[in-house]
Amino acid sequence: MNKIVKWIQKHQDFFLKISKNNYLMAIKDGFISIMPLVMFSSLMILIVQLPTLFGIVLPDNAKLIMVKIYNLTMGIMGLMVAGTTAKALTGNFNRTMPEGKAINSTSTMIAAMSAFLFLAVSPDPKTGALDVGFLGTQGLLSAFVAAFLTVNIYKLCIKKNITIKLPKEVPGTIAQSFKDIFPFAFAVLACVLIDLISRAVVGAPFASVFQKTLTPLLKGVETYPGMCLIYGLSALFWFVGIHGPSIVMPAVTAFQLANTEANLKLFEAGQHPLHAMTNNFGNYIAAIGGTGATFIVPLVLIFFMKSKQLKTVGKASFIPVLFAVNEPLLFAAPLVLNPYMFFPFILTPICNVILGKFFIDVLGMNGMIYTLPWTVPGPIGVLLNTHFQLISIIFVIIMLVMDAAIYYPFLRVYDAELVKQETGKAQKLAEEKSFANTMKKELAKQEQEQKQKETNHSNLTKELKVLVLCAGSGTSAQLAHALNEGAKEEKMPIIANSGAYGAHYEVMANYDVVILAPQVRSFYSDMKADTDKLGIKLIATKGAEYINMTRNPKQAVNFLLSQLNLS
Repeated sequence: MNKIVKWIQKHQDFFLKISKNNYLMAIKDGFISIMPLVMFSSLMILIVQLPTLFGIVLPDNAKLIMVKIYNLTMGIMGLMVAGTTAKALTGNFNRTMPEGKAINSTSTMIAAMSAFLFLAVSPDPKTGALDVGFLGTQGLLSAFVAAFLTVNIYKLCIKKNITIKLPKEVPGTIAQSFKDIFPFAFAVLACVLIDLISRAVVGAPFASVFQKTLTPLLKGVETYPGMCLIYGLSALFWFVGIHGPSIVMPAVTAFQLANTEANLKLFEAGQHPLHAMTNNFGNYIAAIGGTGATFIVPLVLIFFMKSKQLKTVGKASFIPVLFAVNEPLLFAAPLVLNPYMFFPFILTPICNVILGKFFIDVLGMNGMIYTLPWTVPGPIGVLLNTHFQLISIIFVIIMLVMDAAIYYPFLRVYDAELVKQETGKAQKLAEEKSFANTMKKELAKQEQEQKQKETNHSNLTKELKVLVLCAGSGTSAQLAHALNEGAKEEKMPIIANSGAYGAHYEVMANYDVVILAPQVRSFYSDMKADTDKLGIKLIATKGAEYINMTRNPKQAVNFLLSQLNLS
């Protein structure tokens, strides 16, 4: 076990490079941008389906409206992803472009969406009507092709000065439009050419050919070994401090979304939704409670552990983990880089995958039919997604009992070690400390805090806007709340907000300080170039330090001020 951990740590830079790959980051950021669309459209279908469980029949007009909303949102997801992925990739490329040669992200977004239409939409040879079946999740792979091709063409044209040059007197916005004509035309025509070749060779649009070519490969992902590998790797990377889902999941996200839509269609047709490899399968089963399948761990700590550290961590992390924000548990217990936790942290997600897929393949439990927010508590997410099947209730109970059984023996060994350490520390403190020393330290502390408060008030003279970023806007919200609470207590002009890394580009310029959570700390060097251009202070945090600040408003404020040299 230790050899495996050391090997991964030794090659950590390599894995970080994978997670920071421009194309993988663009896919991830592109999907983050359209998640409101996915969740909203899924909610519409949920509203249509759930009332039938209770014998309520909605009017036909209401159903038609909900279905129309779904078709005009989820039904054009491929088109939207082509644009958002192109925009994200443009931002990634612009960090390394020569001075004065930035790529226009709005233009690449529009060009990619236009180019995608030529890959995904085809006229019926008999009626001339357009087949739009690939505008949604079925066309996601073609969306990536259009986005990547478009941005690279723009990059080449701008670097080689392939553009229309206008006199200096022409306004900048008009000049920019002319500059983008050549790369826009080349990107669209490239996709037109690809589509023409596809039709000439195989008599089908590119989106169809591309999908059929990759289907055998993607089906291999949905096997027991394939799914175990995906979710096991995610946990393995997280264990050594690398945000595993950022590396592993972008490659299969499109496939997961397509499977979710396929499951919904099967369910509506009265058939068995048989696909296990979906987004919410990962959220509510493979990684229930967060990477490592930690949903049950806080309860095990609270009721079965004896050490003060683990009991305290259990109580503090129970609510966050309930909503799949498990960083407080990962860094405070800790589970990350804790040799005692290596096997359960990786084994539990794998066992959940096997159990969940077995229930779907063999026992008839529905696969996930909606795309609900990852913050929905796992058991509730499973019940909603399976349409409240009795077997899904049995599944959740068995899964949580199994997870507790896997974690328990390893936690007990770790707990025994902590009890020994706590006992030794308690005896040492009893020998060294006296009431007089305690009072003396307390008085000195109060005096120092008063001086600190006076210094803080005098040094911070204007409003300070802070943006806290993490992987999914979970723990970042906790730290932002702590900063706001601390600022309120100290009567300091600090306003903090939270966000997810990848969805921050449009709003970042509105802030004075950006704080990176530990799980996105690896992006510090990339982001530093952006913040330096905007004159924004960038701060990276460490695991335990970050979690402690989410619980201690005063400590959070003092940390911020110390980083700004105001304390």
